[in-house]
Amino acid sequence: MTVKIFDTPEVQDFLKTVSGFDQAGGSERAKQILHRLLSDVYRLIDDFDVTPEEFWGAISQLNALGKETQFGLLAPGLGFDHYLDMRMDAADEQAGLTGGTPRTIEGPLYVAGAPEAEGFARMDDGSDTEAEVMWLTGQVRDVNGNPVPGAKVEIWHADTKGNYSFFDPTQSEYHLRRTIHADAEGRYSARSIIPSGYGCPPDSPTQQVLDLLGRHGQRPAHIHFFISAPGHKHLTTQINLAGDPYTYDDFAFATREELVIDANRLEDAAEAELRGLEGPFTEVVFDVELARTDAAELQSRHKRPRALEDA
Repeated sequence: MTVKIFDTPEVQDFLKTVSGFDQAGGSERAKQILHRLLSDVYRLIDDFDVTPEEFWGAISQLNALGKETQFGLLAPGLGFDHYLDMRMDAADEQAGLTGGTPRTIEGPLYVAGAPEAEGFARMDDGSDTEAEVMWLTGQVRDVNGNPVPGAKVEIWHADTKGNYSFFDPTQSEYHLRRTIHADAEGRYSARSIIPSGYGCPPDSPTQQVLDLLGRHGQRPAHIHFFISAPGHKHLTTQINLAGDPYTYDDFAFATREELVIDANRLEDAAEAELRGLEGPFTEVVFDVELARTDAAELQSRHKRPRALEDA
């Protein structure tokens, strides 16, 4: 059956009614956006001759994603997060806000309220005795190479199983999450453990969607950052550890060449002793450049739902 009814007056009038154009209340912007969205979906149903079985199968899949709270997981997998970053990059370029460490996606796993420290913090609780010790360090500078004293460096990452505290109830509170205020030279350091990458659960609604596209749901080992300072543009970014098999094949499209960082294993006892460590460790150095801005709205992260942010 091939039926084309989208362009008929009846359907066009129906779309306006469904979108609330004949109603005085509500949000005009919401009406316009929903009208466009519904129009595109209605036309898609026409163009691809979508059957009732296919339509209700899609509704069932959406229900499953909602039940498992996986829309935030699927969104980066379908490129929405990266597309928003591309738009913000283009807006920065248009406004002349060039330079600085590049942004990349935030992801859905930030938790507000992590413990704060000055200059240095230990992020792990010592419970994973088999994990490789990671010494994460760097300097926050402006685009002219000047240190940014007191820059706020928020860091979060997964454990060796690819799980995040708060969302994984087996981990201690704020495990592998810290906020570090850089020292007078803009330097920060953290002792932690090398994180693992992770994959969408194979039987999850997100992976079921990716399976339809012939795609995997794997992410490389990575570390998330929010970095901010007065007078500077807020930076949301993450680094991927070089050598991971998915570094350049990230299902969430977060990899940027400038954000692939080497993890260097050091076995020198003197180097370990300098950091208060007793054995070999892996050092990860991530220096950051912040672009200057006087615009207050650019100095803070954009608003979106985040765990415990309103608490």
